[in-house]
Amino acid sequence: MSFFGEFKEFAVKGNVIDMAVGIIIGAAFGKIVSSFVSDIIMPPLGMLMGGVDFANMYYTLQGDQYPSLAAAQAAGAITVNYGVFINNIIDFLIVALAIFVVIKQINRLKRKEAPKPPNTKDCPFCFSAIPIKASRCPNCTSELKP
Repeated sequence: MSFFGEFKEFAVKGNVIDMAVGIIIGAAFGKIVSSFVSDIIMPPLGMLMGGVDFANMYYTLQGDQYPSLAAAQAAGAITVNYGVFINNIIDFLIVALAIFVVIKQINRLKRKEAPKPPNTKDCPFCFSAIPIKASRCPNCTSELKP
């Protein structure tokens, strides 16, 4: 089969569509979580920490002082934005927790498959595995009871 034939078969099976839907849903979910963290979680957390706004936590490498990160960036200052990094870590932890909870619930709701009946049995004479329907052991040639 040619490369393009294999690719067509792969794309038509739905793998590409499923992956695309997952990426789109994931991106939308990421925006929701980012908004949740920055608009809901961080303000009370900052208030509990004495009015700290993580988004405005930064360090200028030149040592200049600015009233906010936006002002420092507008002035062209080189900044280390560790507050934004903290926000991103919290975003990641919340996304990871949410995904963990969703997958745990999906796994809990999945039907448990009935165990498959065995297709082999042990020969009572040589103890080797043989097909269930065998009437004679292929290893020791003993006749088996049905």
